Order: sequence, then C-alpha cells, then structure tokens
Amino acid sequence: SRINSEASLTSLFSNVTTNISGMFQRTSLASKIKYSIISEDKLIQTFIEQIYKEVGKVNEFYKDMSEELEKRLSLLIENTIPRKANGSSSSLSKTGNDIASTDREHLFKAYDSDEELGNKYSERDTHNLRESESVRRALIDLHRRAKLLSNFAIMNTTGFIKIIKKFHKLFPTHKDKFEDVKKKGKICNDGKQADVIADKMESLFANWFCDGSIRQARAKMLPKKGDPLETDWSQLRLGYRIGLCSVLGVWVCWDCVWGYIAEGNSSIGGRIAFPVFRGVGGLLLFHWCWALSAYVWSRFRVNYIFLFDFDPRIVDTPMNILEAATQETLVYLITMLFYYKAGAKEMPYLFPSGIYPLVLVLYTIKCLIFPLQTRLPLLRSIASVISAPLTVPTFFEVYVGDVFTSMVKVFQDIAWSICFFISGDYLQAEDNEAANYKNWQHCFWYKNVLIPLICLFPLWVRFNQCLRRYTNTGKRWPNLANAFKYAMSQTVTLFGAFHPLYLMYNQKNGSSTNILITKFGFKNLFQLFWTGLFVASSLYSFFWDVYMDWGLGRPKYKFLGPRLMYPKRVQYYGVIAADLFLRFMWVLTLIPPQSGARFEIPNYLNAATMCLELGRRTLWGFFSS
Repeated sequence: SRINSEASLTSLFSNVTTNISGMFQRTSLASKIKYSIISEDKLIQTFIEQIYKEVGKVNEFYKDMSEELEKRLSLLIENTIPRKANGSSSSLSKTGNDIASTDREHLFKAYDSDEELGNKYSERDTHNLRESESVRRALIDLHRRAKLLSNFAIMNTTGFIKIIKKFHKLFPTHKDKFEDVKKKGKICNDGKQADVIADKMESLFANWFCDGSIRQARAKMLPKKGDPLETDWSQLRLGYRIGLCSVLGVWVCWDCVWGYIAEGNSSIGGRIAFPVFRGVGGLLLFHWCWALSAYVWSRFRVNYIFLFDFDPRIVDTPMNILEAATQETLVYLITMLFYYKAGAKEMPYLFPSGIYPLVLVLYTIKCLIFPLQTRLPLLRSIASVISAPLTVPTFFEVYVGDVFTSMVKVFQDIAWSICFFISGDYLQAEDNEAANYKNWQHCFWYKNVLIPLICLFPLWVRFNQCLRRYTNTGKRWPNLANAFKYAMSQTVTLFGAFHPLYLMYNQKNGSSTNILITKFGFKNLFQLFWTGLFVASSLYSFFWDVYMDWGLGRPKYKFLGPRLMYPKRVQYYGVIAADLFLRFMWVLTLIPPQSGARFEIPNYLNAATMCLELGRRTLWGFFSS
C-alpha cells in the first residue's frame, strides 16, 4: 500500500507540474500575440509617417526645381533685349511674340549656314548670331531639364501608388489610409507645372527660331547624337588616355627617384632643360584647368559661352577640351621620359638630349596656333589685352588679364626657354664639363631687367584695364579701388626688383654713407617695410576676391552671400580659407628670383607654387561666375 501511495503522489505531482507548465506557456503565447499586435501597429504607424514624409520631400524638391526653372527662364527672357532691324537693340523679344520678321528671317535662321554667313552678313550680324545661338543653347538646356523634372514627377507618382496598393493588399483592414495621397495631383501635381514650363519654352523656341512651328521646335530641341546628356564612346577613349597618362607619369617619377637613389643620377628637376618642361607644364596645367572650368560651369548651368561672348559654333565641349589636354599630356610625358633617359645614358645616343625639349616646344607652339578657327579669337583677345588701355576690355579680356597675373612663373620659364634655345645651349652635351651653360642667365639685362618686367607686365595690363573702365564708365567704385589693388602688387614687385641692387650697394660700397645706413639699421627698416607691404597687398587681394568678385563675406548671410550657386555651404567656407593662404603664395610669385627677400620662395618650390596659383585661379573662376 505504501508503494501505491507513493505512486499516486508522484502521479499527482506530475499532473500538477504539467498543468502549471501549460498555464505558463499559454500566458507566454498570449503575451507574444499581444506584443506582436502592438509591434505591428507601431510598424504600420511608422510606415505611414515615412510615406507622408517622403511625399513631402518629393513635393518640396519638385516645387524648388520648378521655381528655379521659372526663374532661369524669366532671367533668360529679360536678358534677351529686343534688337531692331538696324542692330541698335537685341533681335530677341521678351516674349517671343513681337520679333521683327526681318530679324527673324535673317538672324535666327542663318546660323545653319556658315558659308552664307561668311558671304552675306556683316560683323554686326555675326555678333547677333552668336547671341542668338547662345540663347538657343540655353533654351534647349532648360527645356530638357524641364522634361527630366516632368519624368521625375511621373516616376514618383507611379512609385508611390504602387507602394500604397501593396500596403493595402498586405493590410486589408487599413484600406482607408493614404486616400489623400492617392488623389490626383497630390504628388508633384502630376508634373503639370513642369509640362507648362516646357510648353512655354517650346513656344518661345518656335517663335524665335522656327517661324512659329511648334512641331519643328520640338524636333530641334530633342537630344541628338553627341549631346552632352548622352553617353558615347568618347568617355571610354578619354578614360583610356588618362590611364596612359597615369602610367607614364608614374614611370617618369619612378625613373627620376630610383635613378637618383640607386645610381646617383640627377633627377629631372636638376637637369639643365628642366625650366623648359616646367614652363610648358604650366601651360598644359592651365589647359586642364580650363577643361575643368568648362565642365563645372556646364554642370551648374553657367552660360559661360554667352558671358564670354564666344561663337557657339566653334566652341569645344568640355569633353573635347579634356581629350586635347590628355593628348598633349601624353606628348609631354613621352618627351620628358626620353630627355631623362638620354641624359642618363640609358638609351642609344642619336642626337643631343636638348633636342627633346625643342620638339616639345615646337609641338606646344603648334597646339597654340592650330586649329586656327578656334585659336584666332583667343589670339585676338590676347592682343587686345596686351594693348590695354588702347582698347575697351570685354568681360573675357578681363578674365584673360586676371589669368595672366597668375602665370608670372610660367612667363618667366618661357623667357628662359627662349634664351636657352637662341643661345644654342640645348645643342651642347650635358656631360661636357668645359661647356659654358647659361652665362646669359646671370647677365644684368636678364636678371635685373627682363625678369622684373615679366613680373610687372600682367599687373600693369590689369591696372590699365581698370583705368580704361573708369574712363568709359566714370565710376570710381569699383574701378579705381581695383586699380589700387594691382598698384600695390606692382609696388611689391618693384621692391623685389631693386632690392638686389640695394644688397649689392651694401656689400660693395665701403663709403661712410654705407656705414651710416648699416649703423642706423636702414636695411632692416627696408625689409620691414617690404614685408608689411607684402602682407597688406595679400590681405587686400584676399578681401577683393571674397567680397567683390565672389559676393561673399556678408555677415547677414553667415559670411556668405544672398545667392549660392553650389549646394553645400562648407564648400564656400573651405574655398575662402584656401584663398587666404593662396593669395599670399600669389604675391610671392610676383617677387623676382634671387631678390634677397627673407620670405622669398626657394627655387626648388617654383613648380609647386606655379601649380598652386593656377589651381587658385581656377577656383576663383568657379565662384566669380
């Protein structure tokens, strides 16, 4: 009986344990179901909030882009001033409806025929055609952006509707959600505003360029082969050439460094003809900077063709400029590699190694002159810049004058190269110890006359341009203030030009006057005054860049400007900080070599300062547009 009692107690205990365990399991399951329901409700609520948030973001973007397109179109119409048949005013009307039939027939249809243009139309008509072509390109670009914005509205409307339908299918109990979003016009207004803007552009294009034919206007505004908005094989070719340039660049650097370390050969920087490569490299670097500028301006819809008054029919696209720059870079690196190998006797001797830089110079001259169709306008502008103040400077000529002030080191190397080839030094073998190299470089006419004049000339040109603008407009501000900026920079250069003579006087003249000068520390006073002038000129140039050229530095707008072309504010702050440093470097490039200044740039850093200044000028062009 005892055994039976124990068995009964064990069975009873087992049943109780099973019941308690089951009760806990049911409680846990109920809790999980309750938590799942709560989590699902939270997820649905979060999903609904995110949908409305995304719809708001899309609508806000669509609204901003539509307003921007409308503003740009209005600005284009306002800037297209009416021109009467006699050429006293613009040939494009503000609305496109009141264009004189004579102008429309002879000016807007003539750009399709270059031969007819050259034989029939005057220079005034050619200028009118350039403006018409610039307006045509700008209108086509705005129209395509309006179409892209319309496609953006359609794609987002379709996407949101599909997402909402999927949501209703998964959660049938929430079919009452998003009814307001599903209503017609709630998402980007169904793209109607963008379509209206595009229709208005088509109407303007038809009235201005197609004799009122909307169908013809739509056909001409469609993307065509080779259009920048389309991808073609030119990008692959460009990438291939850039890859070759990279490989050759690494090869040249490796040979120079390894040859110097392993075999004791001098690097390319220590070779006799290196200033030739440095000068040509400066021109080549500016070609790359111009390609980058054209790309950035096109990317952010700056109509530089119209601003610079270029002929749109002969202007190269950014892709074409990049291809030309890469081809020139390949020739540059190959000739530099051959020159180094020949000097290091790592290749058979065929002719003096100085022939290779001569070939590079001849190729550079060829690229500067040809093709004539695109180079002649540039050469004419350069001639007008040099002849200032005899000619009225245009916007592009002012830009060229500013670029010249950034190429002082390049011009010095070009002058050195000319003397190098005229003297015949390039024909002498570099290992000939008896050869007399570069005696002309230490002559008075070169060191104390030619080089200071090269440093002064670009500043003198810009100074004269500012005075000529003041003469034409009668406005003291900002023309005279800008002229004062270049006058200060010229003073820094003049001090640098005469400072070596002053040092020479202190060293060679042992008279009582010299002792008096040294005793009272006039030499140190001279250095202090020169340093103060250098700092003042740099700060003044920096202020002019930021406040006048870029329109920044306004405390009301967090030290930026009322209208910003680029999306990120940090880019502006970064460029302002970089310009402060680079402006000091620019003034240093104006000081003639071997001037004796305490802040003079060492000779081995000339290439670096040249690159920094050309980079600064490129950045200046981005933000002053």
